[in-house]
Amino acid sequence: MNIRPLQDRIMVQPILEKEVQKGGIIIPDSAKEKPIEGRVKAVGKGKIGDDGKPIKLEIKVGDKVLYSKYGGTEIKVDGEDYLLMREDDVLGIIEK
Repeated sequence: MNIRPLQDRIMVQPILEKEVQKGGIIIPDSAKEKPIEGRVKAVGKGKIGDDGKPIKLEIKVGDKVLYSKYGGTEIKVDGEDYLLMREDDVLGIIEK
């Protein structure tokens, strides 16, 4: 991967819904909702505090997170879709 997020930004790969539901109904792309869950693929070093030192992020690579539906900036890397967002855009970490 060639991208390293800066400061308090993280790179998230959205977890897409299954195309076929339990009843065998296929949902077209136009009817699907944007995903709100994703897996963290890269994190920045943290915001710079008033003392000039970075404030470490709570989120780490590999965490499964919930984020706001319209949060982040969509990017494509090596044919894969990702979101770049600030740690503040994350609503929560999904515990196992």
